[in-house]
Order: sequence, then structure tokens, then C-alpha cells
Amino acid sequence: MRGGCGVCGRPIESGGGPGRTASYCSQACRQRAYRARRRTDGVPPARELLSDLGDRLGRVRLTPGTAFHADVEGLATRFTQLRRLAREAGQRPGPAPENATPLAEGATPLAENVTPVAVTLSGAGAGAGAGARAGAGTASADDSFTALVEGHRRELRVHCYRLLGSYDEAEDLTQETFLRAWRAKETLDGVDNTRAWLYRIATNLCLDFLRRQNRRPVPYEPVPGMDSGDGPPPPRMPWLQPFPDDQLPEPAAPQHEPDEQAVAGETLELVFLTAIQRLPPRQRAAVILRDVAGWSAQETADLLGATVASANSAVQRGRSALRAALPGRREDWSTPATAPSATDLALLQRYMEAAARADIDGMVDLVREDAVLTMPPNPFWFTSRDALFGFVRPHLDPASPMFAGHWRHLPVPANGQPAVAGYLQRPGTSVFRAQLIDVLRIEDGRIAEITTFEPHLFPAFGLPMTL
Repeated sequence: MRGGCGVCGRPIESGGGPGRTASYCSQACRQRAYRARRRTDGVPPARELLSDLGDRLGRVRLTPGTAFHADVEGLATRFTQLRRLAREAGQRPGPAPENATPLAEGATPLAENVTPVAVTLSGAGAGAGAGARAGAGTASADDSFTALVEGHRRELRVHCYRLLGSYDEAEDLTQETFLRAWRAKETLDGVDNTRAWLYRIATNLCLDFLRRQNRRPVPYEPVPGMDSGDGPPPPRMPWLQPFPDDQLPEPAAPQHEPDEQAVAGETLELVFLTAIQRLPPRQRAAVILRDVAGWSAQETADLLGATVASANSAVQRGRSALRAALPGRREDWSTPATAPSATDLALLQRYMEAAARADIDGMVDLVREDAVLTMPPNPFWFTSRDALFGFVRPHLDPASPMFAGHWRHLPVPANGQPAVAGYLQRPGTSVFRAQLIDVLRIEDGRIAEITTFEPHLFPAFGLPMTL
């Protein structure tokens, strides 16, 4: 069966299996469509946002600390939408858009889910959507709901990110989780554990999404005419995106014994994300719920709608697969990785300075001979230093006809690893424009792996698009 890509129009091959037909021919086209959907056409008018923010700011409670945290977190969505409007206003003439529906209320439609609502919501909330909407009238009820659930936003976003590997998709499904919860908010009186209820909604939304996508990492394919090195092709995850460390939740005390852990409770390292993406979705969810989110065996089984024996079996199989897939550079993946060391940060500084000077030999000295570079969602990959710099050198050398321009880099906190945001000033221009985010893995004092991402997540890291 053939269809046309919704962005570039190329034909899409479909295997005829169950699930929704693909709309895009590649991850790159999917991301372009995503960015188009995120434009201000889906954001409320600026005056409405400012008025709403003014009202909410006037109701922020400074004490107790938990209430203050919840109230401020509740402002996050509106500030994000206002920033989006401001960015668009700076890129086009005329006033900010004055009509549309809030993004938080325009996430994935219910009809696209393959799991029935009765499964996605808790048992108590399965049929409450219409009733919740009908009774959602008073500002005090809105505030109470916001204060109750917003405190879980950060941990739900990072939970979705670990399941999906994509910041954009994690943000979308976190918003959808709160929309589902809002529709069923009248059932909260019958919910004993709000956190578990929200995790159930978020986890099942992610499982719905993964069933539709049916994606797993596969080895990179050779690129015609390109020397990628003589190492084995690394796993390819076109959907992989970085995660800002400053959006992580405060770490919670684990609810299980340390010797039961197969992975670090707080790790977001890209090598871990790549390994866990190889697991089947329910097995992946079981491992993350037990060993990362800290659920007990019974809680995990209840959340997944499985028996304790079945959930435990999924966890054990997942742990074994992870141990085989994770590299041996760390003796124990059951303990969290430390933050980048002073030595790592000094290496990062030298990397940025060498790039700014176009000191290619200086950059080569910082990289291991067997270094790996990947560029999701693009198909380019390299498994040796010689192949990597054979590709990069002509673009960095000012004397080369392929010279791309001058670079400036800023350090960014991403995935618990050393990382930089790169800005490029192309020949004949005066502005440094956002170009990439490089997340580095350092071993034995040298760069062992570089994962290069596209620049559209700069705003998520609090970075400007130009310098």
C-alpha cells in the first residue's frame, strides 16, 4: 500500500499491518510537521495569555513551599506559549496572532488511541470525561486541580522521555496526560494516590503511541560515497532528542533496595536511552517503573494491568537485556552516574575554543581514535576519528571551498553529560545562528562519542536562536 508524505509528498510504503498509516516518509519530515504545528496558530491571543498570567500570578501562594512550587509550575505552559508568540512576532511583521486554541488543549485526539479510554484512564475515571467537562466551572476548582497535579509535571515529562527517547513527544504526551486528567478530575475524590493515577495515564498514553509507531533501533546503513569508518554501525534512533538537565525533577528516595536496581535511578545518558529503546514497550515500561520510578512489584503490575508474576518476568527479562546492551565502561549501572567532572568540563572548554579558532588539529587531539559520531535524525554516522574528521575538516577549514563559517559554542546541561550548543556565522553574514547541540561522552580523558542534534530545541534549553 502506498501513500504520500504529508510534508514532501514522497510515496510511503506501508506493510499493511495494524495501526495508523504512516503520515511521513522520514523522521526529519515528521519533525518539520511537528514544528509547523507548534507555531502560533495553536496558541491563544497574547492579550488572553497576559490576562490569564496576571490572574494566576496574583493567586500564587508563597507558603507552604509545596503550594508555592505547585503554583509556579502551573504557570509553565502559559509562559511557554507566550514565548512562542514572542519568537514568532520577532520573525514576521504585524501583530501577534489573535485567535486559536491553546496547545495544551490541542494534543493528540482521543480517536487516535488504540487503547480504550477505560484502559488509559484509571478504572474510576473511565467514563467521566463528559461529566468533568460539564462541571469544570469555578476558578477555585481549577486552582485546586492545578495545585494537585502540577507538582508532578516534571517527573511525568522525564518518565515519558525515558519511554520515548524524544523530548518533543514527551512534552506532547505530558500535556495530553493533564488533559485526560482534567477531563476526569471529578473522579479524584475516589483516587487514593494521585501520582500513581497520573503515571497510569501517562504510561498508557506512551504505550499507545509506541504501538502505533512500532519503532526499534536498527543499525545505521552505509551512506553511498561516504567513508563512515571500519567500526560496526551504531544503532540508529532518528527520533532521539536531548533533554535539558534543568527540567529534571528533584530526586526522590527510591522505594526499593539498591541491589534490585539494574539501571541508575536518575540516569538520562544517551547510551542508556539507546539501550532501553531496544526493549519491547511493555517490558521497557516495567523496567522504568520498577528501577527508575521506584514502583513496587504490585504497583507496577496494577499500573500495567498485569499479574505480579507477569510484571516481574518482564522486569527480569528487561534487566538482562539491558546488562547485555549497556557498555562495560561503568562497573555498576545500578548506581547513578556522577555529574561531569572538572576534567570533563575542562576538556569541553578546550573543544569549544579549538572550534572557535578553527584549530582542527587541536580538535583531533581531544578525540579518541575509535570515536563514534551520529546525527539523529540524519543518516550520517562515523566510527573512527579519521572518518569523522575526513568529513568535518573541509567544513571547518577557512581555506576550503566547502568552508561553512565561523563557530561559537555555549555549554549546555543535557542528559547529565557534557554538551555544547553550536552557533554558526556563515560567510558573508554577521549573525551567529543556532546550528546544533553536541552531547559528548568522554572516556579516559578524550571524547569517545558525539551525538549531534538539530537546533529546534534551543528554546527548551533557554537558548536564543541567534547570537
